[in-house]
Amino acid sequence: MNEETLAHHSARVTVPTYKRAALIPSVVHISVGSFHRSHQAVYFDDLAQRGLSTDWGLVGVGLHRREMQEVLSAQDGLYTVVARGQDADEARVVGVITRYLFAPDEADEVLDALADERTRLTTLTITADGYYVEPATGAFLADDPQVLADLAEPGRPGTAIGYLVEALDRRRRAGLPPFTVLSCDNIPGNGAVARTAVVALARMRDERLARWIDEHVAFPSSMVDRITPKTSPEDREWVQRAFGVCDRWPVMTEPFSQWIVEDEFANGRPPLDEVGVQFVADVRPYALMKTRLLNASHSALGYLGSLGGHRTTDKAMADPVFGDFVARMMDEEIAPLLPPVDGIDLAQYQATLLERFANPAIGDRLSRLCRNGSTKVPRHVLSSISEARATGRPHALLTLAVAGWCRYLRGIDEHGRALPLDDPAGDRLQALALEGAGDPRPLLADQATFGSLGADTGFADALEHDLNDLEADGALAVVADRASADAPLTTA
Repeated sequence: MNEETLAHHSARVTVPTYKRAALIPSVVHISVGSFHRSHQAVYFDDLAQRGLSTDWGLVGVGLHRREMQEVLSAQDGLYTVVARGQDADEARVVGVITRYLFAPDEADEVLDALADERTRLTTLTITADGYYVEPATGAFLADDPQVLADLAEPGRPGTAIGYLVEALDRRRRAGLPPFTVLSCDNIPGNGAVARTAVVALARMRDERLARWIDEHVAFPSSMVDRITPKTSPEDREWVQRAFGVCDRWPVMTEPFSQWIVEDEFANGRPPLDEVGVQFVADVRPYALMKTRLLNASHSALGYLGSLGGHRTTDKAMADPVFGDFVARMMDEEIAPLLPPVDGIDLAQYQATLLERFANPAIGDRLSRLCRNGSTKVPRHVLSSISEARATGRPHALLTLAVAGWCRYLRGIDEHGRALPLDDPAGDRLQALALEGAGDPRPLLADQATFGSLGADTGFADALEHDLNDLEADGALAVVADRASADAPLTTA
């Protein structure tokens, strides 16, 4: 697939009908992966496709994977997004990325793009680790080797934050207005985290630069949601069979998509509200709802479902034991802790989540949901447990989800098969999990993960009880017991 073959593909898939060359490259996205291509890029593509604006073309920047550059260059920046529903599939070719730069080879070109007067918005999906901000304290990791390297050689940055600071400095010196920095990463207060990182690194270089950024650059928070599994070789083959498109890296996703953005922009706001984006004064209630319901459920399904022998989300949800467990955990333990969210029917939102998890056309692998547990479990699960214990609310199912993670950290399932441990803190946490075996206290002593909850003796006792039950009876039996309508949801 490339620019020359678009007309050929138009009979079977939706293709760009706008003039791609007319798009103004005013958005730079750093770290182009499958999620960005299924989510933010699609919204900007909708703007162009519906004739609403040609002012918001995309320049993509890669930080780590050279293969993405090779694929998008060969395909003229084009790629296929397939929204897979339970009853039908819808394929479209997205054309809004008109240029792709691989930062390790093209640092000067990336900085030029960011410093270009036409660039008004920079979006990020660099993961939590890419901000170099300690989650527990909110402090910038100023002594990290990558940060120090960017400080020593600002014209050849290695981090996204280094690129932003250097580009903003160039704009300031040139008398140009700044761009808006919009984090699309799944972390609490992502706008504030981005501000902390950028201002802190700038301050290490020049106090005047830090003040200018703090005063003039907007860092809106956002909440993003669209389940996007990793593309497999089988997916590529299926796209070619089903739609006749030879795409080296298509994106498989679900029909549902949501993007909520704090209405704070420094250099013009794209009219994304015309294509379904919600601009709001405060993103926090929406983000809290999503992370505690969707992401916590993903974690519970990932660890307990893997221990129970399932490999994909839809198969786990088709098992009444796990489906009932997730539904009850959301409804009885998580939802009562959430504040009202403007425009959201919380019961309907939960029902939609259950339907999305069960979508057999997506077949999201549980191993993907199990990645980076050291980040996800504290933010998405432990936060609810801490609040529940402080307010006397039940949390037995949430506690079992944590026990599932502790058991998963040992690296083998109930049948002795290896479990993938994809986590920067995995080696340290696995050693603690193995040290304790049925006793979670060595793991609970890890302050960076459990914080003050690790010293809560009542929680430690409940977690130990669940771990021993998982060891003795297996995940399926324990989940069935806890999800039973007769099982008490303890607050001890």
